[in-house]
Amino acid sequence: MRRFFSTLFVLALLAALAGLGAAWYWLRQPLPMNAATVELSIEPGTLPRGVAQSVRDAGVRVDPRLLYAWFRFSGEGQRIKAGNYELERGITPIRLLDKLARGEESLRAVTLVEGWNWRQVRAALAKADQLRPEAAKLSDADLMALLGRPGVAPEGRFFPDTYTYSRGSSDVKVLQRALRAMDKRLAQAWAARSPESVLKTPEEALTLASIVEKETGKAADRTLIASVFQNRLRIGMPLQTDPTVIYGLGEGFDGNLRRVHLQTDSPYNTYLRPGLPPTPIAMPGKASLLAAVQPAPGKFIYFVARGDGTSHFSETLDQHNRAVNKFQRRQ
Repeated sequence: MRRFFSTLFVLALLAALAGLGAAWYWLRQPLPMNAATVELSIEPGTLPRGVAQSVRDAGVRVDPRLLYAWFRFSGEGQRIKAGNYELERGITPIRLLDKLARGEESLRAVTLVEGWNWRQVRAALAKADQLRPEAAKLSDADLMALLGRPGVAPEGRFFPDTYTYSRGSSDVKVLQRALRAMDKRLAQAWAARSPESVLKTPEEALTLASIVEKETGKAADRTLIASVFQNRLRIGMPLQTDPTVIYGLGEGFDGNLRRVHLQTDSPYNTYLRPGLPPTPIAMPGKASLLAAVQPAPGKFIYFVARGDGTSHFSETLDQHNRAVNKFQRRQ
């Protein structure tokens, strides 16, 4: 009898070891999938058993009971995070659980480019892959109210950068991040402003930075261009900058700025109206923000494009006219 029970024990032990070996082998094998990549969405509050079924429903050919048993046995099942995931062919049960427990969501990205205006931002968000269009349904006024800035124009208020997001995220969330980023960058620039600056508020700095962004062909010219505009503001001279006029023309601008445009009044015609325009005209980057508040020293009041991306700067109108003849009229 003793030998019988000993034999049963050995057989049970061998069976258990065989089972453990099979389980270990299964955990390290790629899971069969219906496609090279499947998308898995886990809603907040989903229990491990539901996660296992969601994996199956997403296109992974696995027994959800077996997967759930692995979640429980590992002790990591309760750490699975809600989100949107991409599961690629070759993923094992071990790697799958690790991915879900770490919250390694599949991320997309949208880039907001320095110098873009608000229409271009709207267009980029509309084209962004798997980004939920909540902001697209709102007017500018309603959107800014939703973002906590009622009565503030959206132009220039979002920092140009690349923003990642998970599939199905709202475009409002992206804009919230871009808005906070611009607030931070603008505050940092304003805190570092030159004591000689004529700018009175961070909002003026943002507007001037947007003009510098649009006027700059070469990065090295930014602080000099900012100096020209600050010097003009200091003496009460109109800014006389084409990008503001073009901005005021809106979608009606055909790419050719004519004399009639410069002679037509609008809030953004800085040839006819002194001071800064009522809002920024584009999204300035960090360099333009800093240039606006830390202009280069000097008495330059004019500049003209050389034709190679750089600008020539002058202190007097006579110097400027000679530069125009040289670089623009080739005289």
